[in-house]
Amino acid sequence: MIIEPRMRGFICLTAHPDGCEQNVINQINYVKSKGTIAGPKKVLVVGASTGFGLASRITSAFGADAATIGVFFEKPSAPGKPASPGWYNSAAFEKHAHKAGLYAKSINGDAFSDEIKQQTLDLIKNDLGQVDLVIYSLASPKRLHPKTGVVHNSVLKPIGDNVFTNKTVDFHTGVVSEVSISPANEEEIENTVAVMGGEDWELWIDALKAADLLAAGATTVAYSYIGPSLTEAVYRKGTIGRAKDHLEATAFTITDKLKDINGKAFVSVNKALVTQASSAIPVIPLYISLLYKVMKEKGIHEGCIEQIQRLFAERLYTAEETPIDAAGRIRIDDWEMRTDVQERVAQLWTEATAETLPLIGDLAGYKKDFLNLFGFDVAGIDYKKDVNEMVEMPA
Repeated sequence: MIIEPRMRGFICLTAHPDGCEQNVINQINYVKSKGTIAGPKKVLVVGASTGFGLASRITSAFGADAATIGVFFEKPSAPGKPASPGWYNSAAFEKHAHKAGLYAKSINGDAFSDEIKQQTLDLIKNDLGQVDLVIYSLASPKRLHPKTGVVHNSVLKPIGDNVFTNKTVDFHTGVVSEVSISPANEEEIENTVAVMGGEDWELWIDALKAADLLAAGATTVAYSYIGPSLTEAVYRKGTIGRAKDHLEATAFTITDKLKDINGKAFVSVNKALVTQASSAIPVIPLYISLLYKVMKEKGIHEGCIEQIQRLFAERLYTAEETPIDAAGRIRIDDWEMRTDVQERVAQLWTEATAETLPLIGDLAGYKKDFLNLFGFDVAGIDYKKDVNEMVEMPA
């Protein structure tokens, strides 16, 4: 079939298998171009199919020759119906990992569930024995709690007494407008923390440790974001920020639990990037389009794969102790948060309108990155050509 992007609001309903595979190949080639990392050898990635999770799996495999197990919840293809992009990404990753002689297997299902955790434990036990790195990069709008049976839904809202109002952009049309968001109530805050906080990360590590599947000196890393004052009301000081606070606090709890095996838990604070989730957060697309413009002009722009390769090569796996900030976090958002970058973005923010944005921002780059998430607008792909939407995960 010929597959074209079909949009509904901030979501693309289709994905292109060839474009997704080419994206994976591009990331593999980037990691290989940077040389070998003295990194992990047996890696579990929870949330492995897109974004930072996929980049972590690619960096582990093609930067450190690691065996990888990926856990994700993706929609397989059906006749006449393309799979989700994460499915195509993961199938492509496994294909190229196997071609390179690397162990790579995946488990598709709800990573919050006890059932998927047990399947993963069994696979590690049977195939790898133990893992020395666990990446937790799960992003989901809801969570069925495995112990209580309660479904928790997250919200992206500010916290406080006042309605939040600021600029945003519809990245499809380029229209800059004002958006107002009512503050979250206490139940919404608690639900967001239940979905996006650190409880499930801790449950994964508890299960792995209880089954003796963590190697001595094992490391686990979860991903977070802070951002500037421009976005803090809707992000870091909002419901999602409260969940990230919980995630970051959980790192200390997990580190305490891993002391007897000399293990450590870290939270890596990463750069703002175009993802399906960030595209749905008011204010964020406008901020990212301005940020991209500034960072590209300064020659310091990074995507997911550049961020994670630098995290592994320059933070996690060096001869020195991993550098952390005063709150115990790894900061790989250091270039985004540079004073010169943030001062310039703040200045451009005041100038941003539908008329000025094409000149002062990088909305074209934002749109391209968004389409790339789904395998569209990827260089070298003929989108007029018939492709086979039916892609199986390699055996």
